[in-house]
Amino acid sequence: MCEGILPLDRSSEIFHWLTEQSLAGVAAVVEGRIAWANARLGEMLGYRNEELIGMPAGDLVAEVDRAEVMRHIGSQVEGNGGDIRSAFRAQRKDGSRVPLEVYGHHGTFAGKPAAIGLFLDLTERKLAEAQVRHDALHDGLTGLPNRALFIDRLGRSLARTRGGKGSGFSVLVIDLDRFKLINDSLGHRAGDELLVTTSQRLLGCVRPEDMVARLGGDEFTVLLEDVPDALEAARVSQKIQRELSAPIALGDREIVVTPSIGIAHGCPDYLSAEEILRDADLAMYRAKARGPAGHAEFDPAMHRTAMAALQLESDLRRALDRAELQLHYQPVVSLATGAIVGFEALVHWNHPARGQLRPMEFVPLAEETGLVVPIGEWVLREACRQTREWQARHRGLELTVGVNLSVRQFLMSDVVDTVARALAETRLSPRNLRLELTESMLMDNAPQAVQVLAELRALGVSLDLDDFGTGYSSLSYLHNFRLDTLKIDRSFVGSWEIVSAIVNLARGLRLTLIAEGVETGEQLEVLRGLGCEYGQGYLFGRPIDAKGMEKLLSAEQGARLAPGAAA
Repeated sequence: MCEGILPLDRSSEIFHWLTEQSLAGVAAVVEGRIAWANARLGEMLGYRNEELIGMPAGDLVAEVDRAEVMRHIGSQVEGNGGDIRSAFRAQRKDGSRVPLEVYGHHGTFAGKPAAIGLFLDLTERKLAEAQVRHDALHDGLTGLPNRALFIDRLGRSLARTRGGKGSGFSVLVIDLDRFKLINDSLGHRAGDELLVTTSQRLLGCVRPEDMVARLGGDEFTVLLEDVPDALEAARVSQKIQRELSAPIALGDREIVVTPSIGIAHGCPDYLSAEEILRDADLAMYRAKARGPAGHAEFDPAMHRTAMAALQLESDLRRALDRAELQLHYQPVVSLATGAIVGFEALVHWNHPARGQLRPMEFVPLAEETGLVVPIGEWVLREACRQTREWQARHRGLELTVGVNLSVRQFLMSDVVDTVARALAETRLSPRNLRLELTESMLMDNAPQAVQVLAELRALGVSLDLDDFGTGYSSLSYLHNFRLDTLKIDRSFVGSWEIVSAIVNLARGLRLTLIAEGVETGEQLEVLRGLGCEYGQGYLFGRPIDAKGMEKLLSAEQGARLAPGAAA
């Protein structure tokens, strides 16, 4: 049968063996019909080999691809097209289709022009390609569409809305409250299980025509199609709140996780899908700022606020280089004598457009962006330098300076070296530096905190617990952390039973006490009577710049040196 291709010799035997052992189908087409085929081609198409011989080649091609394939074959037979490589859908005997790839070559069979084809089954390759495409557009953990697929679908919804089609749509961005705590406490496997359960519950809250996607981490998003008004989006949001807040069993534990949800409604004014998602995300952060388990709808004021924060961040990045930061100092006085014994250093920002900004107006942003680390290092050095300068100028005064350490600074691996370097560069004695820490900072990082505090204590600096009573107030940790001073939060000044308890606690632990927020003479007298040693507040002075503090210290020194002054 193959004598038209190869003579019946050793080469013919090799040809027979190769074609029958091949995983590819092989056929010769003469005058539009199959003149010869190997067994593998029959297996691919569901025919016995003898059934193929004489069949019109076009009958084996799915109708949708038939014209194009026959054109190629015709070109081969005429010898005008050279070698060909083409993919098409073949029609199997049972009517199903199989994707094939053919490599064609012009030749002869039994002395006649023929198209010789090598056929490869692409089924596994197509499945693999489909899986790759699926994986590129879906989340590997939950199987939900990912950000790329969601943006594509959202873009098409926006295009319909801008074209006057459909009745509108809404986007919900959902973030799980306290997910990081659960993930860190119970482990990543439990966190993954929580995310999978969340995705399943979200799918149960929407219609088939809507889309649920995972953007990353614990953030999900929902596209609600054909939503007539904002009320419908709010209704779905409330349903999601109920479903996601139901208890979830993770191993032998049952936990409750609440979502924060931001909502943005699609309208023709949007230029891109990313803008809608951005606004829903802003709304989600507004909801989260109000507290857990809430939802918020986007309004343009949120975008203006976000842009203002972005501009403020940009300005803050340049504030150090432009020398716009300035320290203000608030006196700390002895309640027994009224003498200034030190001060707390507070950073202010002389913004070129907005004027002087207090710490509460930009420090949270610095914390969020990480800028608090270089700013904090500058504050530490400048406070030490200025205090050392005042000590040299006012030799009769033994002054201490309190500097707040941020969480980010405290967790830096070189925080102890940073403090030691600042003291060495400014030649300030460690006993004159008080580092102020918060309860949450210590409790959230307890094992690391014990080690860092021990190393800081070894330097000789004082360790103060700021805003005592507003955080965890775990009395056992007060002993473990080995602090020097408790600062009574201003919110307790006036709640004398609480202050009395703190005073007794401090005595038992041999801790110094500083009461913050002292504003009246009556408060001063009560604190003296309770045995509180030091105070800080508007009664003694507001935070003032270095020039103002210099005047206070000069007056203080003059009073101490005046005839008849107490030694």
